[in-house]
Amino acid sequence: MDAAPTALSLFNLAPLGPVALVGALLALGPLAWLLWQQKRGHPNSFWQALTVITLFLTFDLILFGAFTRLTDSGLGCPDWPGCYGQASPLTALADITAAHQAMPTGAVSEGKAWIEMVHRYLATAVGALIVLAWLGALFKHKQRRAWATLTLLWVLLQGAFGAFTVTLKLFPAVVTLHLLGGLVLLALLVVQLAAQRQPAATALPPLLRAGLWIALGLVVLQVLLGGWVSTNYAVLVCNTFPLCQGAWWPVMNFGAGFELWRPLGLSSDGQPLVFSALTAIHYTHRLMAYGVLAFVGGLAWRLARFQRAAARALGAVLGLQLLTGLSNVVLGWPLLAAVLHTGGAAALLGLLVWCLCTSRSQASAPPVLAPI
Repeated sequence: MDAAPTALSLFNLAPLGPVALVGALLALGPLAWLLWQQKRGHPNSFWQALTVITLFLTFDLILFGAFTRLTDSGLGCPDWPGCYGQASPLTALADITAAHQAMPTGAVSEGKAWIEMVHRYLATAVGALIVLAWLGALFKHKQRRAWATLTLLWVLLQGAFGAFTVTLKLFPAVVTLHLLGGLVLLALLVVQLAAQRQPAATALPPLLRAGLWIALGLVVLQVLLGGWVSTNYAVLVCNTFPLCQGAWWPVMNFGAGFELWRPLGLSSDGQPLVFSALTAIHYTHRLMAYGVLAFVGGLAWRLARFQRAAARALGAVLGLQLLTGLSNVVLGWPLLAAVLHTGGAAALLGLLVWCLCTSRSQASAPPVLAPI
């Protein structure tokens, strides 16, 4: 039997510099394009465009993170931040090959190692762009300093969660929080973009604006439930719709299913997770989806009188979520549908944050949204 890696080997910081360099080089590509595009623009447009491209890459990172998880590549490199102490799977190929030969059906293979490391490189590139935005706020745009600093601190926290995702061997709670952290980073960038663009605030009835906040809370809760389903690999325990295992209310063990701090596939006492626990995880997410679809769908219909484009976008994303969610169940969790389902959740959250940032209550005076 192969010896398990020691705790020390899981955090091998020797390749940190080269990995960071690869991420910085990746960030230079979009940054060079951005500089070329902004050569004749207003100086402030550079920072706005930097936020847009960072937002775009963050959305891509969320999609690629889902792809990494869904291809079982999260432990393709079992240490952090490199791969077997190296900055690239190329230089770690001997260790990867040995691990794969020792356990052909295990978590390590050359393909999975590359997927995991590309995810880390992309995350480092996003981090590099956020550092640049923070430096710009620090020295040139002091009014943006608070948001830029908060975003920088958050991305550092995300990096820590990424490390713990690997070193704690995909603990479901840590992986789910890592997903939520990526969406919070997306929301922070949306808030900054709205403040930089200074759009005219749309006056909304107080109840409708309160509905936006409620919808945002429901979406965050549903994201957590969806992440819990995915990280516990509970999607296929109910492979029919609308019934689950031939029943409207299948046998479920909610206590075991929602025991938060436990290893993947096990209860906190080390016993295999029972099937009824996985059923409870899946069915809770499904029941919550009905409520979210109804509430956000009704909200989008009502919002169409005031913000037609945003309402249509919300409706389109809701439709995508319904189709991809059903596809995951009845088509056996196809990879494309599963990745798009995560992307739809990110888009839904981003749209709701944008609507909140670009609206005000009719009962209040128009807010003065200072550029950040």
